[in-house]
Amino acid sequence: MDQSFEDFLELKNKPVEEVHTASKKSDNPTSVSRGFRTREVRVTKIPNHFQAKKTENILILVAFSIGLGSTWRFPYLCHQNGGGSFLLMYFILLLLLGIPLMYMEMVIGQWLRMDNIQAWKYLVPWLSGVGYSNILACVLVVLYNSALVSWSLFYLGQSFDYPLPWQNCPLVENLSMVGNTCLWSEPHQYFWYHTLLQASNQMEEGIEVLVLNVTLCLFATWIFLYVTMVTRIKISVLMMIFSILFSNVLLLCFFIRTLFLNGSVRASLWRLVTIELSILSSLDAWRQAGGHVLYSLGLGMGTIITFSTYQPRGENYIKWASFVAMVNLATSLLSSFVIFLVMGFWTTTSGTMCIKRSVSNLINLIANGVLPKAAWPPGDIIHKPPLEYLAWINQLPNNLKSQVIHQTLPCSILIQKEKIMEGPGLSYVAFSQAISLFPGSSFWAIIFFMSLAIMGLGTMLTLLEGIVLPLQKSISTFAKHPNLVQVLVCLGGFLGSLVFSSRPGSYVVFLFDDLLVPMVLIIIVVIQNLSLAWLYGIKRFRAEVFGQLGSLVWSPFTFLWSYVTLPTLLVLLTIYFLNLYYSGSPYYVSWNDSMSHEVKQPYKKIPLGWVTFLSVLALLPILVYPLQHWWYLDDPNICETLEKPLSSKKTVTVPNRVTQWPVHPMRKLTLRNQEKSKALFQSKSPPENFLHPQTLITKKDSENYSTFSLPDATLPSQVGFSTLAIHEVSKYTGHSESFLDSQNTGKK
Repeated sequence: MDQSFEDFLELKNKPVEEVHTASKKSDNPTSVSRGFRTREVRVTKIPNHFQAKKTENILILVAFSIGLGSTWRFPYLCHQNGGGSFLLMYFILLLLLGIPLMYMEMVIGQWLRMDNIQAWKYLVPWLSGVGYSNILACVLVVLYNSALVSWSLFYLGQSFDYPLPWQNCPLVENLSMVGNTCLWSEPHQYFWYHTLLQASNQMEEGIEVLVLNVTLCLFATWIFLYVTMVTRIKISVLMMIFSILFSNVLLLCFFIRTLFLNGSVRASLWRLVTIELSILSSLDAWRQAGGHVLYSLGLGMGTIITFSTYQPRGENYIKWASFVAMVNLATSLLSSFVIFLVMGFWTTTSGTMCIKRSVSNLINLIANGVLPKAAWPPGDIIHKPPLEYLAWINQLPNNLKSQVIHQTLPCSILIQKEKIMEGPGLSYVAFSQAISLFPGSSFWAIIFFMSLAIMGLGTMLTLLEGIVLPLQKSISTFAKHPNLVQVLVCLGGFLGSLVFSSRPGSYVVFLFDDLLVPMVLIIIVVIQNLSLAWLYGIKRFRAEVFGQLGSLVWSPFTFLWSYVTLPTLLVLLTIYFLNLYYSGSPYYVSWNDSMSHEVKQPYKKIPLGWVTFLSVLALLPILVYPLQHWWYLDDPNICETLEKPLSSKKTVTVPNRVTQWPVHPMRKLTLRNQEKSKALFQSKSPPENFLHPQTLITKKDSENYSTFSLPDATLPSQVGFSTLAIHEVSKYTGHSESFLDSQNTGKK
């Protein structure tokens, strides 16, 4: 056999990545990213860990799903919405929305082998802006996730003190303020609102004042992210496995320890396994459960498509999507168990029980000579209301009152409706309480908050990769100056996140987390689902995926995409709009400093206006491309330019003809053609009808088939006979490259 034909057969049998890499060996590659290790695939640069083994990519998706969404966000949402009722709603939506939509994005990535920007340009050109909206959604998530990481870093820095600073009430000059705060709330709650956040009473108060501690931690977060990208630090498989397992082992240790707390199971854990019909009928609870499904799995952010781009062919994505979703659910449940047990302990030891424990502790301290006898409490104080106990402490001399307050046990004298905390700081406060229960609490605090910070930073790095890499490939300026996009993203991220380091910064985090980001993600996922299921077409999608990957898309999921996920997403989106604009004003949880407990306050018009503005800004790219197409629709010259294929050759390559056949007989016809093709290439000499005109499709036929044209540079390797194949075979047969044109002319 001629050597050129053997080379062609070897080239054809290579995976698509190797074909294009080999064809460009003579080029002078230009690095488009110094922040991520890259390689050349289809004349583009792709991060090194995207080309890694399937185990590593799956671990990245698992680590992304069990990040702060599982350990921080899920528990406080579950606490706000009735515990067991929220679990049931979340599980239902995980089956109906989460797993099918995650499977869809995985298949798109493996099929097209493109980043999220190029993928949606390829599928539905009129909605090419979906990829850019994915990036803007990632920007919003990264901004307020940086605040969460800065909180973890502050706790980590304070963990080196012994005893831990949140275990006891501090001694300050304003004794009346400390007395009200430390006796009316938990010391862990006091540390959260006063030491860390220095929180204001409402969102509009103190927005221009930055908290120094949080600002410094925020700056350290973005410096670490920038250095990690520039120095190309690559997390190995073992490190990812360790971080995933280590965080879950820590949560398991906390669960075992808190399980033996006084009253924890009886007072609170039952709420996590009890379903209330009144909560199941709450539209707001369904809204929050649906938003968390999208947020926790990373749907609508473009990261799943990117990670699935370089997975091996024939991967069982039903198994992997289900695996990632179940690991996410298991970690969320374990975190929720710990936090609910701690809240049960708070409920049991607060109020009258707290007074009894405090009085007994004071008597022991006086008997041991630690406190003077003047601090002896009245004999009947334990039978009186909590306010009487506070009044007795306030009438003590200042020096003595300071000592009594400092020696008070860590419990709340006053408790508001058995809910000490409801805001987004619940997880931090509850975990700090659980850590205080261990011997050598400083050691446990260091390893836990270090693990929490690493998980947060890993999530942010994943999101930043989803921002930086598509921009470097799509915008020529960033391709020429790859360092520029990293500097702009990190600098802009730090400046944009400074609002979260202000005194009402935790309320702004709640605004982003509860209203802005979930609504943007739902809108993006609605458009993605609509584009694939109805504009591109489910039957066409299944046929082309089968022609490329050799396996059919699971038919139950195609039914869900067409008739279940899209209506469910539209219902959730309607609930979001009603909650934001037409029903009663949504509320946030703030800290009332004078009363030393949390209160619910409605959002005013300015914060809601910012939600509307940022939502429109994030979704604006989706509207730009249809307007651009409409604007140039009447100009034939521009239309011809826009529709011109990337290749300059006359031959038009199209997808495999099996994509034109009906779904049911497709399998038999495809297998028959594959057998013929195999026999052809195994023969020593090509038959005379090797390039028979019936196996080719003219441009006219392809236009009748679909209005979507496929550029030559992006065609998969197994798509019919490409121009490369005709060119290579012509060397063997002696025919010129004009053979195709002559045959098509004869056919006409």
